[in-house]
Amino acid sequence: MSVKSISKASLLAAAMTVALSTAAVQEANAAEMEKCYGVAKAGHNDCKTANSSCAGTSKMDDQKDAFVAVPAGTCMKIAGGALKPM
Repeated sequence: MSVKSISKASLLAAAMTVALSTAAVQEANAAEMEKCYGVAKAGHNDCKTANSSCAGTSKMDDQKDAFVAVPAGTCMKIAGGALKPM
């Protein structure tokens, strides 16, 4: 292997390590979050709804089928928050 090949291989290995560790952290963080329906501002929902196709496409504030991810245990403390779509 040439020095250039070794350098590319090392860079690829480092990138894979970062990608895998980032995925593990995201999974851990996802477990600590909950979906909170009815509190997202228009255009700030986290995922698709019954009436919109993807994140950031809710049409109005506090849309009952749009959610945002919040730390676990927080949703029910927010006025209008629900753990299931209404």
